[in-house]
Amino acid sequence: QVQLVESGGGLVQAGGSLRLSCVASGRTGTLLAMAWFRQAAGKDREFVAAIDWRGENTLYSDSVKGRFTVTRVDGKNTVYLQVNSLKLEDTGVYYCAASLEIWTSDDRDYNFWGQGTQVTVSS
Repeated sequence: QVQLVESGGGLVQAGGSLRLSCVASGRTGTLLAMAWFRQAAGKDREFVAAIDWRGENTLYSDSVKGRFTVTRVDGKNTVYLQVNSLKLEDTGVYYCAASLEIWTSDDRDYNFWGQGTQVTVSS
C-alpha cells in the first residue's frame, strides 16, 4: 500500500502562484508514476500533470502547459506541482495520484489517491 498526502493549497489572486506538495509513504518502491488531477465544483475530475518516478519524463494537459511544472526530487518521496499565472478556472481540489504500472493521463490507471488540497483563485 501507498499513502499520499497533499499540501500547499490555498486562496490566491489571479496571476499568483502556489507550490503544491505530495508526500508518498509506504511501498513507494513499487511506483512507476505520479500525477496531479483536479476537480472543480460540479465538474468531472481532470488530468493536470504526470511525472515518472525517476522524474525524467513529464506530461501536461493543454490547459496548464507553460504555467504549471511538476517535479520530483531525487531521493525524496515527494512530488511538487508549481502552479503559476493562476486563472479563475484553475480553482478546484487538487489530488495527487500514484500508479504502479503506467505513466499516463488516464485517472483509471492510478492506484492510490490522496485526500486533495483546495486551490481557490480569486479575481
